[in-house]
Amino acid sequence: MRTLLLNRSAVARNIQALLLLDDLREAFRTDVLARTVAPQRVRAPLHSEGTALVLFPGCVPGIPAYTVKVHAKFPGQKPAIQGVVHLHDLVTGGLLAVMDSGHLTAVRTGVVGALAADVLARPDATRVAVIGAGRQGVLQLKQLRLVRTLSQVRVYDTNIEHANAYARRMYQELNLPVSVETSVAEAVADADIVVTATWSHQPFLHAGMVRPGTHITALGADEPGKAELSQDLLEQSLFVCDHRGLSVSTGAAGAAGLTEAAIHAELGEVLAGLKPGRTSQEQVTVFAGVGLPFQDLAAAWHVYQAATGDEDVPTLDFDA
Repeated sequence: MRTLLLNRSAVARNIQALLLLDDLREAFRTDVLARTVAPQRVRAPLHSEGTALVLFPGCVPGIPAYTVKVHAKFPGQKPAIQGVVHLHDLVTGGLLAVMDSGHLTAVRTGVVGALAADVLARPDATRVAVIGAGRQGVLQLKQLRLVRTLSQVRVYDTNIEHANAYARRMYQELNLPVSVETSVAEAVADADIVVTATWSHQPFLHAGMVRPGTHITALGADEPGKAELSQDLLEQSLFVCDHRGLSVSTGAAGAAGLTEAAIHAELGEVLAGLKPGRTSQEQVTVFAGVGLPFQDLAAAWHVYQAATGDEDVPTLDFDA
């Protein structure tokens, strides 16, 4: 068996966000209707500046493969997340591909945010606030444009230079006016959609800071000790996650001291029509995800299928 070796540029060349949107929408539906394996996230702090993380097994009925993702999370480095996704044949266990996980994870997380906004944000939502001017802040804004027509962006970051660079980049790449704000409150005051993608360990978004009808996509609280949204905000919102158990043990629910009882639905349940999404123009809706192995599989399979015809992708024969 020949194993494809895909570096970051090869992954970027073979991933199409618009097609991945449909792939992930179907993966969410399939997972919630026929979940076969419980998702596992194993985290091991190495020291104060680094964490080893493994997500496995990525399984979705209908895809003849599974994934194991190995990540190094070092917030002080650039990129802060480095690692690989191993794509295996589901029947034989053969290693189909090894691919860079950083760009793959960033794009699939952006697409998941867009899926959540598609079913939870108001149809007329046009104004966006981005809290956290990093890589995920960029991808979230880019993928949001797949499901909504955006007119205005406000950005806040604790590092003003990062916020200024973000504003310049998004104007150049998306032709969207982006204003840099000096506080979270100023950034979110008139937003229809709020995206939080930070390394924060303390809640900074509280009930009363956003207008009625706002949708919030919160991505920072994906491991114990991280928090972005307060307990009162989550309790007063229609709260949707990607996995109930992991939201409590690892994500936003647990960070706010809440149990599964506070969670309205998993995103897959909303996409499959098992639970309603937004039911009024005045609701504040929240999607807070931790990232699941089946999402990695949907993205990796998408890339693998495209890359099998890419002559520039090297291969390795482990049996040679």
